Amino acid sequence: MVGKVILYGAVLVAAVATVAPDLTTYYGLILVGVGLVGGFMEPLEDVSHRVAYYVLAAVLPGLADSLDAIPVAGAYANGFLDQIAVFVAGVALANVMVQIVKQVKEA
Repeated sequence: MVGKVILYGAVLVAAVATVAPDLTTYYGLILVGVGLVGGFMEPLEDVSHRVAYYVLAAVLPGLADSLDAIPVAGAYANGFLDQIAVFVAGVALANVMVQIVKQVKEA
């Protein structure tokens, strides 16, 4: 339940950041914070899911840049996916930290 609320909140913030970027300059901070909270509250246990998040966080902004070729909606789609990539990076970073702490506790 909490994971869905965090995801919906991140999508809402990303959509607002795409449509009204001048409203505040803290969209990136908010999205990374929400991603960190989501990653710590529900860490990914499966290694393949964690790797998928790492790859998505690294590759998604580059893929989103190709959407600028679409005349009207491309810039909005690019902005939205860039904001989602910031959220995913927060989740991935939290999972890295959780796994490091887990490895230290086991050693």
